[in-house]
Amino acid sequence: MIPTITAFAMSPDGGQGLARDMRLRWAFEEVRQPYDVRLVSFKQMREPSHLALQPFGQIPTYEEDDLALFESGAIVFHLAQRHPGLLPDDANARARAITWMFAALNTMELPIVEFDQAPFVVGDRPWFKEFMAVLEDRVRIRLNELSRRLGDADWLEGAFSAGDLMMITVLHRLDGSGLVEEYPNLAAYVARGKARPAYRRAFDAQLAVFIAASNP
Repeated sequence: MIPTITAFAMSPDGGQGLARDMRLRWAFEEVRQPYDVRLVSFKQMREPSHLALQPFGQIPTYEEDDLALFESGAIVFHLAQRHPGLLPDDANARARAITWMFAALNTMELPIVEFDQAPFVVGDRPWFKEFMAVLEDRVRIRLNELSRRLGDADWLEGAFSAGDLMMITVLHRLDGSGLVEEYPNLAAYVARGKARPAYRRAFDAQLAVFIAASNP
């Protein structure tokens, strides 16, 4: 059975690769495995059938035979364990790559998403500018630490891995802010990831959904 993932029928990101099904699409392309996509509306995401798969009413989900998963990081980890190409064979290198997956989602993504979403959540508050400055400082601290660790390496731990896939999709949320560009090695790191053929195939597939939905 070909795995099926869920994605937005009309993504709020305008087809810019920010929706989290992008991570799954990219992972599938890296390991060269086929997958199907079931598009869901925001209304359908709150229906019992979807909540049975994703209790928080989000995307993506993953279904294959009698296995159903949610959370993009968990699904990418599942794919990386099952198929070669996203985790090293060496046990220690494998553990380090997995650590970077957690670091991307826990240490890096939390302040970046807060910074990214603040204008939509509290943009009308009188203290918004001061609050954004605080959030920007928090993001910059994490970027500085990541930049120092990456140094002049191409990837976080030797060859490209699921850790890089997750980290690059997290850093992608800062596109347009100018923050990543303050760190030339991070900007080059993100560009390397986005230049991978598997990334381009995944991005184009996600963008095609948005274009089709915008031109019924």
